Amino acid sequence: MRFRMPILFGILLGVAAMSNAAEETPLLAHAPTVSKTHVVFAYGGYLWSVPRDGGDARQLTTGGHEGLPVFSPDGRWIAFTAMYDGNADVFVMPAEGGEPRRLTWHPAADVAVGWTPDGKRVLFYSGREAYADFDRLYTVPIDGGPAEVLPMWRGEEAWFSPDGTRIAYVPNLLWQTSSKRYRGGQTTPIYIVRLTDLALEKVPREKV
Repeated sequence: MRFRMPILFGILLGVAAMSNAAEETPLLAHAPTVSKTHVVFAYGGYLWSVPRDGGDARQLTTGGHEGLPVFSPDGRWIAFTAMYDGNADVFVMPAEGGEPRRLTWHPAADVAVGWTPDGKRVLFYSGREAYADFDRLYTVPIDGGPAEVLPMWRGEEAWFSPDGTRIAYVPNLLWQTSSKRYRGGQTTPIYIVRLTDLALEKVPREKV
């Protein structure tokens, strides 16, 4: 009996330590987007909102397949990518929560990345017109309607200038997000194109 008590005591200490470690494990929240008042992020397949000053996070969506949220310039709307019917499409919803509204219907994957400066259109990339392994950039009205392709022949991540006359974008697909044993580097260039005449500027970047 005198040998069993220390063993039992040790097991209880181990369980307590594991419980404390589980409580201290950070949440795998990702893809945050920030407005003047709130931060919205993806966690567990849902979108969550928390005040910038801190507090409890509030669940915004219930579908379980939402991610990559992006606040509109005025902070009233959230564009995001969801896979409700087995296909990735662009949706929009009020920042305080509500019924998501689907904006794209193409069978190719459409991924939201930003907004036009006036907040009337969502910027997204898609391979819907690609003949190889690359994407193009499009915008779609938040009230619904056909998507319009931007003039660059390829593009991934992108963002408009405040006046809407230029757009910075990454032309190349990041083919492997985890490097594993690869040491060649995947630093992709950033281009800035002036939409009036398509004048192109390449932003210098150090190789990694």
